[in-house]
Amino acid sequence: MPPAPVHPVDEVLPPSQLGAFGLQHVLAMYAGAVAVPLIVGGSLKMPPADLAYLITADLLLCGIATLLQCVGWWRFGVRLPIMQGCTFAAVSPMVLIGQHGGLPAIYGSVIVAGVAMILLAPVFGRLLRFFPPLVTGTVILVIGLSLLPVAGNWAAGGTGSADFGAPKNLGLAAGVLVAILAIQRFAPEFIGRVAVLAGIALGMVVAVPLGFTDFGGVGDADWVGISTPFHFGTPAFQGAAIVSMLVVALVTMTETTGDFIAVGELTGRRVEPGRLADGLRADGVSTVLGGVFNTFPYTAFAQNVGLVGLTQVRSRWVVATAGGILVLLGLLPKLGAVVAAIPAPVLGGAGLVMFGTVAASGLRTLATVDFKDNHNLTVVAVSVAVGLLPVGVPDVYKQFPDWFQTVMDSGISAGCLTAIALNLLFNHLPDRSGSGAPLPDGGGLS
Repeated sequence: MPPAPVHPVDEVLPPSQLGAFGLQHVLAMYAGAVAVPLIVGGSLKMPPADLAYLITADLLLCGIATLLQCVGWWRFGVRLPIMQGCTFAAVSPMVLIGQHGGLPAIYGSVIVAGVAMILLAPVFGRLLRFFPPLVTGTVILVIGLSLLPVAGNWAAGGTGSADFGAPKNLGLAAGVLVAILAIQRFAPEFIGRVAVLAGIALGMVVAVPLGFTDFGGVGDADWVGISTPFHFGTPAFQGAAIVSMLVVALVTMTETTGDFIAVGELTGRRVEPGRLADGLRADGVSTVLGGVFNTFPYTAFAQNVGLVGLTQVRSRWVVATAGGILVLLGLLPKLGAVVAAIPAPVLGGAGLVMFGTVAASGLRTLATVDFKDNHNLTVVAVSVAVGLLPVGVPDVYKQFPDWFQTVMDSGISAGCLTAIALNLLFNHLPDRSGSGAPLPDGGGLS
């Protein structure tokens, strides 16, 4: 009897391909991975040595969290190609907590939030029936569109850079984008699959002689650095901080659910309730470890969802390899400094095509939904509008309570919650005739 065929998600590629594809994932998420510790540490006016410690601790835990999610252990891990990183939803709450209680108060609330995520994971698993194609397609579309401004900021030189928007920055980003497209179109299949990595490499070849890069941090970085538990002090458990971080945990679980479903669609392995719960449980464990090892809450990184769709490389072992590379970067700060020297415009050119791929994947899912003689178009229209509102107008909810801002300032969670609510309103509540039967178009519960 011939052996059962291996699903592309479980396929183990040759070592050279694992390394190339894995490095591509690392480069795609590196800037986002180090942004959270930089923002939080900078707002707390931490000295450079402590900032560097936060970054290496974050990279180490990003790698461990990614390995747990991709490889899995018992009931922990979604076992899909999912990269993990610190969630941006926690930035504002952590800054406020840190200004009053310092890092110990942040880490105390993070540990409690992680435990709550572990306990709530089965509950979220049962909510998967509220994500039919109408909702999942809308959420994936919002994920992609909400990430595009990130790529735009990178292409312009990086938020806060002195030459933001300079033609040379946009020109370099455009060159990287054109290179990626040309490689995809004309290069052999394997090279085409690492088009993003090749485009970034070509961008660096141009960027170095033109003075875009600064390798000064490489010489200053240590060769070896190990994050030890509670480096910044024993965690402090403050009630207000814990409540704030629990709200973040709910938002993070909502966003992660959307990312899991998106990767499930792209890889052809549907995310079932049990698998979703396993993935969210792994997020909770990683978040607890984050509180212990001096970093922050963890979630699936939407940046890499687009890379899976763009390259069509669906193996979770590729992303597990990326997790191993992140562990090395966390243990060897000098290597991390080399990767950090990649200029923002180079990443911006790659980000435009990756994040656009996420949005296009959402449109592909929505193409399976029936929009004739129903209100599904309204569900999509309003959900996308609500999801993009905080993206286009970042201070739109500035006058609202902190808990409301935590939920609605994330375009992904705002769009997701809106799509779920409107799907229930239009497709499941009884209409004027008293009928509330699910529609046969994918808009009902599945």
